[in-house]
Amino acid sequence: MAHPVDVHVGKRIRHRRWLVGMTQQQLAEAVGIKFQQIQKYETGANRVSASRLWDIAEALDVDISFFFEGLGKEEEIAKPGNLPVDIIGDKEALDLVRSYYAIPENQRRRLFDLARVLSEVA
Repeated sequence: MAHPVDVHVGKRIRHRRWLVGMTQQQLAEAVGIKFQQIQKYETGANRVSASRLWDIAEALDVDISFFFEGLGKEEEIAKPGNLPVDIIGDKEALDLVRSYYAIPENQRRRLFDLARVLSEVA
């Protein structure tokens, strides 16, 4: 059974990796391990040693404290109709934001207006 701290740290590793647009393979190569180990860290199946977390922080260009931010706060589960506490931590939301900003500005504005109307109807 994974420890909640290991799960949290793993989620933060995945979150930062997504934000910088790095694959598991790229991160693994940067720290000198196999990508399967990154998978295990991200799920919390394996604990990350202090020295390995240091290497990961350097590879992801973030302070090591980043991996512990939000630890011990309220449950990060969304209630119906509310946003998750860590909306950018959700891969689907992050992909949506990246795609949204790839759309030309005039079309993006129209899409935004449509989304606003649809959310009011729901």
